[in-house]
Amino acid sequence: MKVSVDRELCTGCGLCVDTCPDIFELDSDLARAKVEIVPEAAEECVQQAAEDCPASAIKVE
Repeated sequence: MKVSVDRELCTGCGLCVDTCPDIFELDSDLARAKVEIVPEAAEECVQQAAEDCPASAIKVE
């Protein structure tokens, strides 16, 4: 699984960081993924973060 954050859509709410802090962080008040390839153990929280993102800024492949 790959993950990315569209920083043009991101509002910086931090919900993804709260949901999955090992994968997401805030950088200049916007979210970013710390990794491109998601470890298998984190796939569920990444999927949840993507579903919960109010701006639909998290892309999962």
